[in-house]
Amino acid sequence: MFLGIGLIIVISALAYVRLSPGEISQWHVPVAGSEDADGAGDALRVIAATPDVFAAADAYMTSLPRTRVIAGSLDEGRITYITRSRVFGFPDYTTLDYADGTLKAYARLRFGQSDLGVNRDRLEGLIAALQ
Repeated sequence: MFLGIGLIIVISALAYVRLSPGEISQWHVPVAGSEDADGAGDALRVIAATPDVFAAADAYMTSLPRTRVIAGSLDEGRITYITRSRVFGFPDYTTLDYADGTLKAYARLRFGQSDLGVNRDRLEGLIAALQ
């Protein structure tokens, strides 16, 4: 009986993580900060860029597996993406913010306190692809 209840709880938690909608207004916001930073569950990269670099960054992000745009556009100067982990579907949000020759890329997790460097690695891959 306890095993069955435990299994239901685990399946419910996984379904919540996989299926719960994110509040777009919470994630599609201007990127604060003016220099590179790494946290336990987030990362920020700031580079000098042109509109073409911003477009290339968008192309890179949309080419990533399990990643899609949830808000914004190149014309708006801000795009937010959701990337889900392969097995459990944990959502990470990445926002690209372009203005005045500066591209800010901010990636962060939604659930938990640490992403084991996944968001940092995603941004490092983005920067490497742009160079």
